[in-house]
Amino acid sequence: MTHRSDRTLDVRALARVEGEGAMHVRVRGGAVEDVRLEIYEPPRFFEAFLRGRRYTEPPDITARICGICPVAYQMSACAAIEDACGVRVDGPIADLRRLLYCGEWIESHTLHIYLLHAPDFLGYPSALELAKDRRDLVERGLALKKAGNAIVELLGGRAIHPINVRVGGFYRAPAPSELAALARTLRVALDQALDTVQWAAGFEFPDFHHDHEMLALTTDGRYAIEGGTVATTGGLTFGPGDFEQHVIEEQVPHSTALHARLADRGRYLVGPAARYTLNRRWLSPLAREAADAAGLGEQCRNPYRSILVRAVEVVYAVEEALRLIDAYEPPARPAVDVPPRAGVGFGATEAPRGILFHRYGLDAEGLITTARIVPPTSQNQASIEDDLRRFVAARLDFDDERLTAECEQAIRNYDPCISCSTHFLDLTIDRG
Repeated sequence: MTHRSDRTLDVRALARVEGEGAMHVRVRGGAVEDVRLEIYEPPRFFEAFLRGRRYTEPPDITARICGICPVAYQMSACAAIEDACGVRVDGPIADLRRLLYCGEWIESHTLHIYLLHAPDFLGYPSALELAKDRRDLVERGLALKKAGNAIVELLGGRAIHPINVRVGGFYRAPAPSELAALARTLRVALDQALDTVQWAAGFEFPDFHHDHEMLALTTDGRYAIEGGTVATTGGLTFGPGDFEQHVIEEQVPHSTALHARLADRGRYLVGPAARYTLNRRWLSPLAREAADAAGLGEQCRNPYRSILVRAVEVVYAVEEALRLIDAYEPPARPAVDVPPRAGVGFGATEAPRGILFHRYGLDAEGLITTARIVPPTSQNQASIEDDLRRFVAARLDFDDERLTAECEQAIRNYDPCISCSTHFLDLTIDRG
């Protein structure tokens, strides 16, 4: 154990998060002087090259933004384009979209829980090392992820970057027999999901809490996934069309991703903990029971316990998928007509990592004139930096190796999706 009033700590390659970036912490006079979560991947210009494309193209183009949550980008894109064109999709097609989204929640959350985050709690440097001792755990995680992938593959045409999604619905709707076969896999997955909650509840969680305003979609009567009204724990509510009036994005020198804040309110947090805190009452009874047994209360403000919330959301998503399959009646047509028109449309859905906002402007011929995409991780950057500042300040007596490892784990609490790649960042703690 060491305590130096001035120091710098550099870590050049953190593992087990998606994307590349860096973190810088400078300590002077025994106090944390500066914390920066630096995202240095080059800009990808999706908003720019969407301009001039046909209004039917965003679901396919934006799905390439992320290989972990392509469905989120497709669903937000479809919602925004359909809003611009004055079309509402409901009935069996809307149910199929929710089912597809459940598949993404299952596979994404399970990837994070078992392969990215659990090794921290169990003292392993990676899931590969964990598998050497506990092959059964990793195999259970892979089986759960495979169940989520199966949903995405059946409804989306393939498990990564689905090709069956289109504005207005799908190119092809599944037959009831196909969904019945999928249900058999999901019934096994439900037991695995419940076991996951019970297992993760046994982890040791550091005593750390935040006071960020939390933001998520809400929908009366069910847990919000593919749409809803934006709400915050501070009592603010607004529709996706007013998102840009309330959420301000700003460039900061140390990041190629924009920082977001609530107008006149400051930093906020999106993601599973925000969804749970704002929507717990709409969880299924089984998922709520699992949350209670795991020690989750009415809200989750300890970021370390977000792994429990993800596990509870997997239980909910599997249950919801089974419910949708049981009630499924094939639509008369797999998609509704969406004629182009001049206008502006807004869409917001709950990606696994939090609310994902899209806005598109169209001309009368259906060409895209403007595009804006606000992903979850960029919205969380300011709150992550604030948490890291307080986290490091309480652990300045740790030696550099231990502080580095615990900072890595703290960052993984938020499952930041910086890009489609599989490694993370450069961590710098400056102690002089």
